[in-house]
Amino acid sequence: MASVLQSDHEKRKQISVRGIAQVENVTNFKKSFNRHLHFTLVKDRNVATPRDYFFALAHTVRDNLVGRWIRTQQYYYEKDPKRIYYLSLEYYMGRALCNTMINLGIQGACDEAMYQVGLDIEELQEIEEDAGLGNGGLGRLAACFLDSMATLGLAAYGYGIRYDYGIFTQKIQDGWQLEEPDDWLRHGNPWEKARPEYMIPIHFFGKVETVGKNKHKWVNTQMVYAMPYDSPIPGYGNNTVNTMRLWSAKAPKNFDLKFFNDGEYIQAVCDRNLAENISRVLYPNDNMFEGKELRLKQEYFMVAATLQDIIRRYKSSKFGCRDPVRTNFEAFPEKVAIQLNDTHPALAIPELMRILVDIEEMPWDKALEITQRACAYTNHTLLPEALERWPIHMFEYLLPRHLQIIYDINAYHMERVAKMWPGDFDRMRRMSIIEEGHVKNINMAHLSIVGSHAINGVAAIHSDLLQKGLFKDFFEMDPHKFQNKTNGITPRRWLLLCNPNLADLIAEKLGETWVTKLDELRGLEKFANDQKFLLSVAKVKQENKMKFAQYLESTTGMRIDPSAMFDVQVKRIHEYKRQLLNILHIVTIYNRLKKNPSMDFTPRVVMIGGKAAPGYHMAKQLIKLYNNVGRVVNNDKIVGNKLKVVFLENYRVSLAEKVIPAADLSEQISTAGTEASGTGNMKFMLNGALTIGTLDGANVEMAEEMGKDNIFIFGMTVDEVDELVKKGYKPRDYYEKNDDLRQALDMIRGGFFSPERPDLFHDVVDALLNHDRFCLLADYEAYIKCQDEVSALYKDPMAWTKKCVMNIAASGKFSSDRTIEQYAREIWGVEPSDFVIPPPYVDPGRSDDVDEAPTSK
Repeated sequence: MASVLQSDHEKRKQISVRGIAQVENVTNFKKSFNRHLHFTLVKDRNVATPRDYFFALAHTVRDNLVGRWIRTQQYYYEKDPKRIYYLSLEYYMGRALCNTMINLGIQGACDEAMYQVGLDIEELQEIEEDAGLGNGGLGRLAACFLDSMATLGLAAYGYGIRYDYGIFTQKIQDGWQLEEPDDWLRHGNPWEKARPEYMIPIHFFGKVETVGKNKHKWVNTQMVYAMPYDSPIPGYGNNTVNTMRLWSAKAPKNFDLKFFNDGEYIQAVCDRNLAENISRVLYPNDNMFEGKELRLKQEYFMVAATLQDIIRRYKSSKFGCRDPVRTNFEAFPEKVAIQLNDTHPALAIPELMRILVDIEEMPWDKALEITQRACAYTNHTLLPEALERWPIHMFEYLLPRHLQIIYDINAYHMERVAKMWPGDFDRMRRMSIIEEGHVKNINMAHLSIVGSHAINGVAAIHSDLLQKGLFKDFFEMDPHKFQNKTNGITPRRWLLLCNPNLADLIAEKLGETWVTKLDELRGLEKFANDQKFLLSVAKVKQENKMKFAQYLESTTGMRIDPSAMFDVQVKRIHEYKRQLLNILHIVTIYNRLKKNPSMDFTPRVVMIGGKAAPGYHMAKQLIKLYNNVGRVVNNDKIVGNKLKVVFLENYRVSLAEKVIPAADLSEQISTAGTEASGTGNMKFMLNGALTIGTLDGANVEMAEEMGKDNIFIFGMTVDEVDELVKKGYKPRDYYEKNDDLRQALDMIRGGFFSPERPDLFHDVVDALLNHDRFCLLADYEAYIKCQDEVSALYKDPMAWTKKCVMNIAASGKFSSDRTIEQYAREIWGVEPSDFVIPPPYVDPGRSDDVDEAPTSK
């Protein structure tokens, strides 16, 4: 970029966490890069496009992974450790190139090699498509967990679906969200390896036959194949490369020969697409359950393929052996841990039961015991509309054998409940897996609890609310099953990769071991009064802001002032996350400026980014409202540069990596008791932004770690929200009492921001005044007051930066390494390892792995 800023490339040429590139490595990289351009992409430098250069670079980096990947799998087959299987319908991975270079320690050499061949590595990195196989927090958490499991040396596998289309691409047209398909695979994916030799048959429909006493057979099914695609997951600096295996649906090879005779051959081939639709697209709903048959098919498809793979690997434990060597399942829970990321993979429980009982011919009680000891369930939400409830009639024709098994599990479960609370039929009704009603449903959370040995929430307050509320009956029955595992983020992507200058500054003071031991950031507290250090931190923040301002101008044409406060709220658009409260604040301060243009005002650039589920009318209205407010504010000459309103279109992982290091203020303003944890809050904290937030989710623990003086907490607590709702919340009372609030809402309702259609936002305001499910109006006054405190502090740069340093120093707890260590020890029964697997070119006492047959991964 033409600017006074040093580019990241120039920065990296200084001594930094990335290390110094050795001449020999740079030469090898250049050779490998040119070889891939020639042999893999079949291009020369005269006709190669930037995308060709990206692919050549990606393949060059991948070459450095492959030996480590094979050796890691060999190591697991020889040592036969307990394997961890993380089952998730979503993995929001983002880009892989930069992360891989960092974790392998080859970024310096790659940078230098590209520089010497006359290419800008930052430009090449921008060409990579985000792997957007997730909606938001749940999918991004899964991605952070995979990074930490590899870094901690755990024999872990991530299993999911290789969606042809990930989370939709968001376009904003006339202020409205439009969805476009995310064809992320159209240019190919350089990181994945198809494994057709491990293709697995998956069955649907059919009927159940009873054969002999208590023996059942699922027959006359329709079949589809699951084809695995493997992607490498490199650990940081330990030569461990784990596997993420994603399944793609493939039609069976054979089809009915009568089609040939009927002349329907072409139609028969075309119909094969129907089977392959299972892995076509990610459902774009976050915290919203939609009971569609295709979604249920996706859930079963993923767990059925995964469990067959898990059992194949369990049986053939020794390296290089594909013959079954283990036939006894007694040791299964000692060798296998299955973690269910929310209830989406809950069908793993009846499917494992089906395999053990129907195929392995194990007694029913023993099969349930093994299933429970192997499985554990993570809950991610308290919102009732997000909980999965599948209608029985859908199971009856789609998965008839699984319905029988679920009924059997429920009968066993109800017997236990009746023994503990004789005659308490109301409790039995509440705790049943089968919910009676107008339509009979299967409660997937209840199935997950009964079929697992451990259930965890994802922040202390969330786990507490689960035990006191949503799962109270289950907690009273089996308190030993319930745990908390506060979420975390990987510091590799969310500091080292996205904020290299801050990482270098920390390394100057603390060395480099904090990258895998984030608790060591506490060492920064002693520099919180060091003027020189504070200036350096402020300088890094300012450079990040300038860089983001340049990015915004180059992509949208919008100019923003890098010296203004960057006030950022990026997350899915949902009523409980209260983007509308943020909008009311913007309208309030806009009105103040209009009333008194010469007032003492802290300039702000407010940024909101996030996607609304395509069918979520209110969320889409909020995007339109925000953009209309922005249109008025940004074109008001009186306001000028004092207040700007920016919508960050198509928010995704790669955009988060740009905006989070540039943010001054992080908005985490959900109603207390609604956000399970949040992880965006942790990313902002680690990158030196201050938080304005409620006592919700992980905000509570963040405040404990950094001290209440270093975070802006406002609004009602969970108990106060409950109390208000109990006594009868009347939002209109707050509207009547507060002049600023009334003015803001009247402007929105009266068409001030939508003169071309004055009634456009009537629904939004009416919902607030008559219902206000998430208590925005009750928290409005406290929020405005707290924002005024934020503005006042921002005027004192040294005091502000000191709090930033205290935030960074307190971030250690929120590393996903800590989270995964707790899962490993307290749920999976394994010990993390700091063993460094010898790299491919070092003989670990056996023949070179490159010449050996690849393992059955």
